[in-house]
Amino acid sequence: MLKMVRAASVVAISCTLASAVLTADAGFAFGNDQSAALSASAIVVDAAQIASDQENVDRLKSGEVTTSLTQDGDIVFIPTDREQSKPEGAESDSEITNPVSSLAELVSMQDVREPLNAEERCLASAVYFESKGESLAGQLAVARVVIARSQSGRFPSTLCGVVYQKSQFSFVRGGGMPPISTGSAHWRNAVAISRIALNDSWKSPVEGALFFHARHVSPGWRLTRIGSIDNHIFYR
Repeated sequence: MLKMVRAASVVAISCTLASAVLTADAGFAFGNDQSAALSASAIVVDAAQIASDQENVDRLKSGEVTTSLTQDGDIVFIPTDREQSKPEGAESDSEITNPVSSLAELVSMQDVREPLNAEERCLASAVYFESKGESLAGQLAVARVVIARSQSGRFPSTLCGVVYQKSQFSFVRGGGMPPISTGSAHWRNAVAISRIALNDSWKSPVEGALFFHARHVSPGWRLTRIGSIDNHIFYR
């Protein structure tokens, strides 16, 4: 029954608008002598009101407003709960977001208790051994290098393949790694950073880098230097 009343309201309002528009255009449809015969008080055209009513009809169709009748028979448009609850200035529900303010905050939001698959563990291990004593930005930069290598076509296509590639990472010796203190804060940070890097949740300051080395060495690479973070210098 409610749908029938609502549909009838839409039709009635649309017909009223159509009638108003036809009346407003009458003076242009007739000749000047005929339009002059009409009393100035007989037709009152409010273009702004017509436009407002048409907008309300469109909102009624979309469910943003409902209608109610006053005792005088006037139609009143009432915003629905969905329309009333929308924050001022928000154009759509998809624009309502709660972005984090820092990389540290994003790290604290990661659930590091979830088990790691082999690829995630390889990436977290690289972050742990290469940059566990550095800033979160420096750790993220290392993680993004490993990921970028796996996607470049110039290195192995898996994260573990990149990490265990011969003569690439000094902590890999004899095809293995040293033991990891998985209960430490350093490991928890490495896991969190790895997940952020894999999800592309935060950009690295040296995004696109494929190579890095410690500041205390000078390999003489003929590469484009992107920048430096903490103890590492990054290139592409």
